[in-house]
Amino acid sequence: MANINHQIQSLQSKLQQLLQQYKQLQKENESLKKDIAVHSKNNQSQQEKINALQQKLQAAQLSNQSLSEADKKELNQKINSYLKEIDKCLSLLHTEQNG
Repeated sequence: MANINHQIQSLQSKLQQLLQQYKQLQKENESLKKDIAVHSKNNQSQQEKINALQQKLQAAQLSNQSLSEADKKELNQKINSYLKEIDKCLSLLHTEQNG
């Protein structure tokens, strides 16, 4: 009889541990869902910025013929800076989605 009581207590203890793990996993799952939503929103925002920059680049390329050499150099520096920022953002998003 004592052995059965011990087994029942052991099962109850294990069940409590499983319930706590389940609750913890539920919280973690909710947190991860929120993170995904935030990253998706950031990804969408970055995509919109990329599209806007691409449009600016196309406009700049069309009007590039009328720019002075100094203006062309400055424009190229800005474009390169934007492209680096975009690459950095995409890299971060890729890392976070795979991590």
